[in-house]
Amino acid sequence: MTAITPSQILLLYVWFPLAVVIAILLLIARYYQNFSGDPTHYRLYLVPLVLFGAGSVRYASIDRVAGDPLGDVLTAAAGLLLIILSLRLYHLMTAGRSR
Repeated sequence: MTAITPSQILLLYVWFPLAVVIAILLLIARYYQNFSGDPTHYRLYLVPLVLFGAGSVRYASIDRVAGDPLGDVLTAAAGLLLIILSLRLYHLMTAGRSR
């Protein structure tokens, strides 16, 4: 049986709050879609959640926090997709609003 290292604990400590934030964004997008009728594609928020999870598992399996090409690509893809989805939701929810 192998011991859990501090970097593995850190990865789990960071991933769970991130998963909660992504889940909240998913619920906001679903709520907005249900009441406005505009398609928000809220199910796509599961993709960054899975990609961040896969990246975290990859980093934990090699006992590193960064520097692994596969883990870096998974995390970068998840971050980019989350930014795109969040900006799309922001523009969808604030379209036509005056400043």
